[in-house]
Amino acid sequence: MKFPAAILVLFTSLAVVSASNLHAGLSPVARHSRLTQRASSLEVAVKRAPKLCINRTNKKVVVSSTKAQSSSSAAPKPTVLAAIVKPASSPAPNNGGSNSGGTIQVQSGNCGNSGATRTTTKTSGPNGSIDWLNCGINAGGWNPPFIRIENVITQSLSSALSSGSSPFKACAPYVWIFEKYGGQFNIPPIILASFAMQESSCNPATVGGGGEQGLMQITREKCGGLSDQACRDPEFNIRTGAKFFADTLNGNGGNLLLSIGQYNGWFRGMTMDKATAAAFSACCRCQNNLDYLHQFLNGWCQNINAYNNNFRLGKFFNLDRCG
Repeated sequence: MKFPAAILVLFTSLAVVSASNLHAGLSPVARHSRLTQRASSLEVAVKRAPKLCINRTNKKVVVSSTKAQSSSSAAPKPTVLAAIVKPASSPAPNNGGSNSGGTIQVQSGNCGNSGATRTTTKTSGPNGSIDWLNCGINAGGWNPPFIRIENVITQSLSSALSSGSSPFKACAPYVWIFEKYGGQFNIPPIILASFAMQESSCNPATVGGGGEQGLMQITREKCGGLSDQACRDPEFNIRTGAKFFADTLNGNGGNLLLSIGQYNGWFRGMTMDKATAAAFSACCRCQNNLDYLHQFLNGWCQNINAYNNNFRLGKFFNLDRCG
């Protein structure tokens, strides 16, 4: 009876060892399955990441999330997500790759040579001379050359801010908003920020003489029934201004100069007399700023302070009489 008992003990031991080895062999498969599932979840998140209207604040939350840092295998994934999402909020191409030599390359039969210069002067710059931009003002009426948004020379807003002397420092808290809606409406963020600098010096508390509100100086009817304070909320204000400009640009068939001018109340056929008609009225600042286009495109869009008293851009300065 002792011999069979020994055999039984040996058989039992072998069975235990075999079961242990089998469990050890399955454990890595189970771990791999879980890790694969985790990676798939992140890949799905990447695929589902919106291509437009990226909120930079939300993106930071994703990158710094606890889940993303919980294991070394999952940690690299947020970097991939950020790399995929980032281009969605990048500005539209500054010059469409069509400009050479750093000056605008647009031909206009009616308005002649653009008079563009590589560097900005008081009356010219990379996007043409003030007389070319204001074509027709002194004759039959303003009839601007046709320029598309991809034709103009602009600086990157983020690059502009990185320079120590940038006039956009006041816009720094709102850069993510300019980039968010620049991406949504396919407008270079520096163009949106340039509207804010030109209209309000990037001060969200600004109220215009005609009741215009906030950073983008949107008119009251665009506030959608909101209070003045709510209308001046930076995100609402920038989004509303960006949408208005994008709609104007589309309505004008992509004519950028006409659209920028209309943001300041310009209109096709506007003459010098019409632009300055309010000069001696009770609303002197209701005039159209005749230096607007030059200040906008060759000043702000080039990371240059168009209002610098030591280097004032323009030649009309028709608002000076308003005090």
